[in-house]
Amino acid sequence: MEHTLTGMQASEIVEACSFREAFRGKQVYKWLSRGATGFAQMSDLAAVERKRLEALFPKIYCTEVSRRLADDDGSLKLQLRLADGAAIECVTLEDLEGRRTACLSCQVGCPMDCAFCKTGSLGFLRDLDAAEIMEQFHHLETRSGRLSNVVFMGMGEPLLNLGPVRRAIEILTDPAGIGLSRRKITISTCGVVPGIMDLAANGPQVRLAISLTSAIDSIRDELMPVNKRWPLSELKAALMEYQGKTGERVTLEAALMGGRNSGAEAARALVTWADGLHVQVNVIPWNKVPGLPFSEPSRAELEAYLAVLESAGIEASRRMRRGRGVMGACGQLGDTLKAD
Repeated sequence: MEHTLTGMQASEIVEACSFREAFRGKQVYKWLSRGATGFAQMSDLAAVERKRLEALFPKIYCTEVSRRLADDDGSLKLQLRLADGAAIECVTLEDLEGRRTACLSCQVGCPMDCAFCKTGSLGFLRDLDAAEIMEQFHHLETRSGRLSNVVFMGMGEPLLNLGPVRRAIEILTDPAGIGLSRRKITISTCGVVPGIMDLAANGPQVRLAISLTSAIDSIRDELMPVNKRWPLSELKAALMEYQGKTGERVTLEAALMGGRNSGAEAARALVTWADGLHVQVNVIPWNKVPGLPFSEPSRAELEAYLAVLESAGIEASRRMRRGRGVMGACGQLGDTLKAD
């Protein structure tokens, strides 16, 4: 069980707080879902009870905001300091209609070492627990306003920390608390096959996105070391089983780098590989990361790539580029940690 209330469900809060009445746990749980950071805010608890709880839990949160970076496009990036001194980043991304998505991290750093990703260059320290994941949501919502979507696309690989991610999703979707729809939550993986099989068998049934980048094994080996462990054939077999059990469409994310994986040939390889799968493709022009040896694709490369997908009848869209001004876009998280 989590030792921090923000990572607990109502029944666990009853036990942790030694409540005699179960409804007290629901009261605290409801306040936490609204972003309460102290018992003094929980006005429906008696004063004597609030003092008792403050003695038990001098700090409700196990994280604190150490840096705040706002982009002109409405995006907000936060650096959070964890209780052990480590740090992570999380982001709110706002679309043109004003809808806000929380991009949450699940690990301190990342062990997957994707060549084009800032987070991958940081190495891996440890997994986050559910409280550390949930508090990212609360910190972002407190500063950005109501969040309508959650994507596990921040720092780390969600399917290598599936237990805490599952618990966070349970809390996020609980109608007695935050009450997000599962349809508004996306897990993004670089292709951890056992994790995909686990999701297929045990849920949760949220949206699944695959950071594919390339459908050519030799190129994917260079850009994404995960492909050496679970090559494209095994990844496709896992997705076929996932779709057979869930009936869900999968999003393929293609981060395109100029001259590497961004032309018509690369798109044709994706079309061939995706045959038999129910997919949509999210095309993501590479976001610049200082020190990494890649460049953005040209307009001609992007248009050629998209044209191949469209002619094959694959639904494709170009990812709206948000958060770049604060290094908060896809592949850029970890910039504020480089000197820590």
